[in-house]
Amino acid sequence: MRNLSQEDLVTMVQEEDVEFIRLQFTDMLGDLKNMAVTASQLSKVLKNECKFDGSAITGYVSATEPDLYLHPIVGTFETFPWRPQQGKVARMICDVYRQDGEPFEGDPRNVLRRATDNMRDMGYGVEVGPECEFFLFNTDDDTMPTTKTSEKAGFFDVGPLDTGENARRDIVLALEDMGFVAESSHHEKAPAQHEISFRYDDPLNTADNIMTFKLAVRTIARRHGLHATFMPKPKEDVVGSGMRLSINLTKDGRNFFRDAQDPNGMTKEAYYFLGGLMKHIKGISAIANPLVNSYRRLASDQDAPEYISWSKANRTTLFRIPTIRRGEGTRIELCSPDSAANPYLLIALCLEAGMDGMRNQIEPPAPIEQNLYELPIEALTAMGMDRLPKTLDEALDELEKDQVLMNALGDHIAKRYIAEKRDECARYAKSISQWELNEYLYKY
Repeated sequence: MRNLSQEDLVTMVQEEDVEFIRLQFTDMLGDLKNMAVTASQLSKVLKNECKFDGSAITGYVSATEPDLYLHPIVGTFETFPWRPQQGKVARMICDVYRQDGEPFEGDPRNVLRRATDNMRDMGYGVEVGPECEFFLFNTDDDTMPTTKTSEKAGFFDVGPLDTGENARRDIVLALEDMGFVAESSHHEKAPAQHEISFRYDDPLNTADNIMTFKLAVRTIARRHGLHATFMPKPKEDVVGSGMRLSINLTKDGRNFFRDAQDPNGMTKEAYYFLGGLMKHIKGISAIANPLVNSYRRLASDQDAPEYISWSKANRTTLFRIPTIRRGEGTRIELCSPDSAANPYLLIALCLEAGMDGMRNQIEPPAPIEQNLYELPIEALTAMGMDRLPKTLDEALDELEKDQVLMNALGDHIAKRYIAEKRDECARYAKSISQWELNEYLYKY
């Protein structure tokens, strides 16, 4: 986020020939929304006078309630590098407020700000880093998305095997033009699957960056004639896409998870934070894995965690304390989320769960060093291993009974989110899949 004053912004808009400004915000489900204004309306925008019909946004307000208002965050101003360079298009990310000037309780960004403030009140800063995976598929003759690809590339392959290499390069360059620091990018395990990681930042900036990242990926992919999807499991015969999330606390400018004297290099607070995450992870799954489709990915044969476990280096556990970049880089890595998650709500719940662990000194179980993907169910059961929810419905049950998480979301979002997702599950239950048609249509 830039350090800009309103005066700086007005000057930039004039000098850079910005014609349109998109005022962006995020709905309850994590979908990016925007309202575009011309540069001539900038003074109105900066006075927080842009209103919109909140009843048109999932999970916001009813049709009988007053309009909501967009309050732009000046420091999020960026021009889109993929738009024309004459009459440029820029964006500002906005907070949502009610007519009376109070922050809107249904704004996911407001939920994350509250969690971050709670962490700050405990004396800690927070850094969060995501690793986002996605697929680049072909489009058909009508430019509609397919799940087809002609490539056969795998982990870390290069062109010409990696046919998405040029698109991924252009995505990274576009992101860097917008102020991102892309730490790495590479081809992932499945054909047409890619990953881009960007630098750690504070929670709000990271969530904002994830939303911008997804927009940039889809936009640049389209320019290459490809369709980018963050759907967790778009094909049954390859692994799905996730969004690993790493968290560490800071205090007095230093990593507060590091203790060089501890066998695992962790402070007591890090253990407690991890303990809180493990205690609440079932309920967090309703946000971290928000689609019916998400639970097709969470399986050992999909290289994704099923069991609630942790380790220092074992990549088959749900949580890791990676051995790379130790010391000031000590962090807790959560491996189950996918990029369909609303990043504001996901990070907020992780912070609140970790704080609950620290307040109540919740100890995590012993670390697991065995390869959980290879152990039979009988062995896992004998180890007393608890597992993540198997379905979205089950995850919603866990969220509903977790008062810490429900309080973190707030009554407004919690009730509307659960109702929306219950409806999604009900619609899915009524659907007839292609598998059923293939299996039964000609047989019975």
